[in-house]
Amino acid sequence: MAKTRIGTVLRPALLATVLTAIVLWGTMAAAQDAASNYKAKCAMCHGADGKGDTPIGKKMGIHDFASAEVQKASDADLIAIITKGKNKMPAYENKLSAAQIKEIVAFIRSLAKGK
Repeated sequence: MAKTRIGTVLRPALLATVLTAIVLWGTMAAAQDAASNYKAKCAMCHGADGKGDTPIGKKMGIHDFASAEVQKASDADLIAIITKGKNKMPAYENKLSAAQIKEIVAFIRSLAKGK
């Protein structure tokens, strides 16, 4: 009978541990993918740190991601800009999935918080 009680207690705990590990792994993988996508698609103009302090960024007047203008924009606004493009920024709707674009917006927000 003792084995049954232990098994009854350990199984849910083990299941909870496994599920937590899966969720955390998925979150870390998404963050790595967002960083990779940002580096491949955005950093050449916006810079690795999001300041826009690159030759192209300076020439085009790209805003720093920590600026009030960018920070007051909603996630939906930033998703629309990345998806459809704006001014001289190209559209990425055919190059990135909706999920990837959403992850990049979260990554942009994280860059701004680090400043």
